[in-house]
Amino acid sequence: MPKLIAVDMDGTFLNDEKTYDHDRFNKLYAKMQAQGTRFVVASGNQYYQLKTFFNQPEVLFLSENGAYCGTADTKLFASTFTTENARKVLDALLTIPELKLSICGVNSAYIRESEGQVWINDTRKYYTHLAIVDNFDQLPDDEILKFAMGCPPEKTNAIMAQIAQATKGLAVPTSSGHGDIDVIQPGINKATGLKRLGDSLGIDLSEMCAFGDGGNDLEMLQEVGLGVAMQNASPQVSAIADDHTLDNNHAGVLAYLEKIFN
Repeated sequence: MPKLIAVDMDGTFLNDEKTYDHDRFNKLYAKMQAQGTRFVVASGNQYYQLKTFFNQPEVLFLSENGAYCGTADTKLFASTFTTENARKVLDALLTIPELKLSICGVNSAYIRESEGQVWINDTRKYYTHLAIVDNFDQLPDDEILKFAMGCPPEKTNAIMAQIAQATKGLAVPTSSGHGDIDVIQPGINKATGLKRLGDSLGIDLSEMCAFGDGGNDLEMLQEVGLGVAMQNASPQVSAIADDHTLDNNHAGVLAYLEKIFN
C-alpha cells in the first residue's frame, strides 16, 4: 500500500474539460485517509490555481514542477532562482522571438501586455494570480520559481534545444507537450520536490505511487516506487513507467486507485 499518491493534473488527473468526478474521488480520498496515505498534486501549474480544484485541507500541492510546495493555507518550501541568474535566464529567453513568455513568482505570475489578450487569457487558466506588466523591468519584488512559455507546437523540440544551449548551467527546459515549455532551476523537478516533501513526512520515494503523462513527469515516475503512465502519455513516458492505466478522459487515475484502495 503506497504511503503517498502523487498526481499530475493536466492530461492525467483532469479530463480534457479540466475537471474530474468529485464524488468518485471523495470516496477514494476517504479510503486514503483511513489508510494514512497522503495525496499530493504534483503539477507544473501555479499553487494558487491548483488549490481551486480541491476542498480537502490535507491535500498537498507540489506546484511549478517541484519548485513550490504548500498545504491549502501554508507554504512548506520554495526553491527560487537567485536574482542574478533569473535575469540571465530572462535575457536569454528574450532573444527567442517565437516564445510567448511568463515569469512565475512566489506571489504571482507576470506577463507582458504586448503578448496579446489571447495568450493572456490562456495563461490565466493556469495562473489565477497573474499580473499584466508593460515590460519585465517593472516587476514587483518577488522570488522567481520558473519561466513558463508557449511556442509553435511543431517547433517545441527545436526550441527546447535552443533554450538548453542558451541557458546552460543556469536553467533546464522541460515540456509537457503541445508547445508548452517550462524553464526551471537545475536539479529541481517533481521528483526532487517529492523527495524533499517525503523527507519532511517520513516517507521514502520507494513508498510513493505517481501518475503522469508528459515530459515533466519523467523524473517523478522513474524515482517513485510505482510510476504509472496514462494511456494518453507520450511514448517516452509510457516507456519508462512501471505500469499503465486508462486515459485521462476515462478517469485512469481514479480507476487505478480503486484497485489499490478496494
